[in-house]
Amino acid sequence: MPLHPQARDHLARHPSDLSVDPATLDLAAIEEIRSHDALAIHRGPLTKLPLIRDELAEGVPVRIYRADTGDAPLPVVVYFHGGGWVFGSVQRNDAAGRDLALRTGAVVVSVDYRLAPEHPFPAAADDAWTVVRDIFARPAFYQSNGSVAVLGDSAGGNLAAVAAWQARDAGLRLAHQVLVYPVVDLAMDTPSYAEFAKGYGLDAEEMAWFARQYADGADPADPRLSPLRLPDMSGLAPATVVTAEYDVLRDEGERYARRLADAGVPAELRRFDGAVHSFFVLPGLFDQAAQARDYVAARLKEAL
Repeated sequence: MPLHPQARDHLARHPSDLSVDPATLDLAAIEEIRSHDALAIHRGPLTKLPLIRDELAEGVPVRIYRADTGDAPLPVVVYFHGGGWVFGSVQRNDAAGRDLALRTGAVVVSVDYRLAPEHPFPAAADDAWTVVRDIFARPAFYQSNGSVAVLGDSAGGNLAAVAAWQARDAGLRLAHQVLVYPVVDLAMDTPSYAEFAKGYGLDAEEMAWFARQYADGADPADPRLSPLRLPDMSGLAPATVVTAEYDVLRDEGERYARRLADAGVPAELRRFDGAVHSFFVLPGLFDQAAQARDYVAARLKEAL
């Protein structure tokens, strides 16, 4: 499919996500980018909810959202934001957390995991797993009914996928995993990496820079970095995988969905034609964001 007109217009203004040569980014420059969200007005409204509170899950900051006015236990969706493990925060993704709580009817726990390069691998993965484990250990604290799903986009999709297999190995049953254009293989050698290497938002060079900041010399084949390399996927939580057609991460996400299915895991894949990376978190720019969120919410409601 051709680029969606909204994607084409966005790329005319922002052909790359960072808009700078990654090689020029020292820690001061990274902190400057973190402090100013140029796309804030496109992330959606800050809808009022009956409950929004900041808490700690074994020391990891989380923000808890609930759209239901009661106090009965509900399913929980653990949300991991994107940003290449370097950028993003609960605050930057506040609109998404609110919207997901409204659409799913679940308690949404948004995780403020540690960022690279100050906190390289496995810090973010450790924080993600800590929160998932804590929700199972303290259901009353989160108003959980015991049904728990994970959801993440981009680097957050990586963390969700890793937490899903860690939960399986720990004997904790996740109801579902939603992986939105996830990073699942640091080999970065797929056809989509070559086809969309430059000029489609997330450049291949930028993604390689993000990986270096986080991996920090670790083995890229480690399944905590590249869950596609997990030897055994049987018994993982049922999955929904969302990809964008014009995205370097497209092929690895779709390979992951196929590997899950081949291992007997119920897995549904949906590619959004004409879309570019990050469309899911920018409903003010892309109509497909609302379509994808409706789809994800429906899948989560069915699973939870």
